[in-house]
Amino acid sequence: MARTSYWMMAIVPAVCAALGGAAISAQDKYTVQVPGGLSFSEFRGYEDWQAVSISKTEHAFALILANPVMIEAYRSGVPGNGKPFPEGSKIAKVHYKPVKSDDAPDPTTELPGEQANVDFIVKDSKRFTDPDSGGWGYAAFNYDTASDTFTPGTEKDPAPQANDAKCGVACHALAQTKDYIFTSYSRR
Repeated sequence: MARTSYWMMAIVPAVCAALGGAAISAQDKYTVQVPGGLSFSEFRGYEDWQAVSISKTEHAFALILANPVMIEAYRSGVPGNGKPFPEGSKIAKVHYKPVKSDDAPDPTTELPGEQANVDFIVKDSKRFTDPDSGGWGYAAFNYDTASDTFTPGTEKDPAPQANDAKCGVACHALAQTKDYIFTSYSRR
């Protein structure tokens, strides 16, 4: 009995330490932040936001989601009515790698596969004062399936991010007449 107790005293702390270390090493995505910019935590709950639209490029499918502030603005006709989106409007654009469907009757059908990344946009003209930004801030976070972690986008990513989503300002300036937002609210 004494021998079993010694083994238990040695094994139990080791197992607890190993399990605790694994729990500590698991990433809380809401702690990730773009250097000098947006943090994932500013978009807590984005997974439950309403869909605005979808898009597809050669490399990804995107599900575009918006927070309730932005959804209300869309429903009231922004940006087509000439009004800007209100402060606090937020978009999440979740990108998925395309995969061929084995089940669809059309052999060329592609579906969203693994998540590739997520981009965030927020209207906060007090923080984002660059006149070319229209008051919008941007962030891009890459997703690694193997480790289930997010990291800020870098210069090496398609649409170079420079760790603070500078591409957001450059790209979205093309949509200045739509208050810097490309995505229209799709009819339901």
